[in-house]
Amino acid sequence: MVRGESGLLACCPQDSKPVYEPSKRLLTWPNGAIATCYSADEPDLLRGPQHDAGWADEIAAWNRPEAWDMLLLGLRLGAHPQVIATTTPKPVKLIRELVQKAEKDNSVAITKGSTYENQLNLAANFIDTVVGAYEGTRLGRQEIEGELLLDVPGALWKFDWIANNRVDEAPESLQRVVVAIDPATTHGEDSDFTGIAVAGKGNDDQFYLLHSEGVKLSPQAWAKRALDLFDKFKADRLIAERNNGGEMVEHTLRTIRRTAPIKTVHASRGKTVRAEPAAALYEQGRVHHVGVFASLEDQLTRFPVATENDDEVDAVVYALSELSGRGVITFS
Repeated sequence: MVRGESGLLACCPQDSKPVYEPSKRLLTWPNGAIATCYSADEPDLLRGPQHDAGWADEIAAWNRPEAWDMLLLGLRLGAHPQVIATTTPKPVKLIRELVQKAEKDNSVAITKGSTYENQLNLAANFIDTVVGAYEGTRLGRQEIEGELLLDVPGALWKFDWIANNRVDEAPESLQRVVVAIDPATTHGEDSDFTGIAVAGKGNDDQFYLLHSEGVKLSPQAWAKRALDLFDKFKADRLIAERNNGGEMVEHTLRTIRRTAPIKTVHASRGKTVRAEPAAALYEQGRVHHVGVFASLEDQLTRFPVATENDDEVDAVVYALSELSGRGVITFS
């Protein structure tokens, strides 16, 4: 906000640039105007001071939303005190309340902007690689398009269950790691995706999703891909659904590696019923995505009511059922 590339020091013209005193948390402009910096983690610092304007940044990420209340209580100077909040529109309570207020009266105004509007200031490969990877996904609609995405009614997973428990890396030592496959039985443009997930169980009794993808590959190619991931993550078991492919699934894997440790899954219950135990682990905060898996997270937060594909969901469900011992899936 102050020293960033688009912060106050960078944006103010040279002849009206403020002096910043970090130790005092103070900005002073040549005309005598001042601004004080506060941390949302210390809302009590806002008790007492008075202001005629405020700028609150990334309010959706504030760990102590009461800082917003303290800020508003101090906005009592001047004829028309105002506050502007700039943030990624995550569906937290404060954001939802502001949106509802904007719909009821004119005391709150909402403006939106997308990453595309800032392309001139971004590296070309960022647009190509990062933005392109998440374009069209639920996460992309939030982070790139600036949409406020509320949970899909009837979906088993809530986005906060994923986002609030995301980690940058898994523990060095995991009790077990498995690769799970929800295979497509045909190959071609109109064929289904094959879902492949890699998950591990830590010594802390938590579960870590290490990899997820949906691929359109021939049986030989997806089998090789699964075995490559098996080696990369040092897994101890391959879990493969055999509902549609029957013995073909295990046969395809053993064609590439005869001694592969394979356990097949017969999913005899409906998709929703067999997914519920895995969703419960997420709700309990016991599943941690190691990084962002955009297409999977889009499927999870729409399943089973509004998703076109659920291949990655199935693969994750099989992996977590094996690692946790929970579920209604028959293994053999």
